[in-house]
Amino acid sequence: MGLSRSQPLYTVEQYLSIERASEERHEFLDGEIYAMAGESSAHAIITVNLVITVGGQLKGTECQARSKDTKVRSGPSPKAAQTASQAQAQAHSGLYSYPDLVVVCGEPLFHDEHKDVILNPKVIFEVLSPSTEAFDRGEKFKRYQMWNPTLSDYLLVSQDRAQVEHFLRQSGSDWTYRIAEGGDAKFAIDSIQCTLWLADTYDRIDFLGS
Repeated sequence: MGLSRSQPLYTVEQYLSIERASEERHEFLDGEIYAMAGESSAHAIITVNLVITVGGQLKGTECQARSKDTKVRSGPSPKAAQTASQAQAQAHSGLYSYPDLVVVCGEPLFHDEHKDVILNPKVIFEVLSPSTEAFDRGEKFKRYQMWNPTLSDYLLVSQDRAQVEHFLRQSGSDWTYRIAEGGDAKFAIDSIQCTLWLADTYDRIDFLGS
């Protein structure tokens, strides 16, 4: 899913108005809108596998999985500004992104009445692509950490090998890191009481044939 830059600078509300009328998906970063390119076959299969594996384990719990068509806000609320200068800055600030899978626990909190922008993600999965991996590891994760205090787990899922990286919030800005590799690997996501098996995550993926 590559990103291509459009004309700057847009306000958050302009972006949301454009996005809600668009047939294609775009992400927003500090006043700029980025078109998201189509996904590879492996990316699509892995994402569906994650939805099935994680979503199935959340049945009957207070947590729910939402697909990659749900936006997450990582930035200040434009409505929270106290002064004109703050309003001007916040109108163009923040990240509005489409995680490949996001888990919300408890009552979902939304940006506005459209209920298409989540404010309280618990767990976020991103399936890595060559064109977006640096952003997913860098600025995007930085924004997630800064602006989403409810986020406890961030998982980066490779699409060219059986590998999942798990960032787990400890307290404040402290995170631990672990990595699972190989088809026989598995690990627990304790915050949502789920287990992720890499064999299920990479079901129907033939790395040798890709």
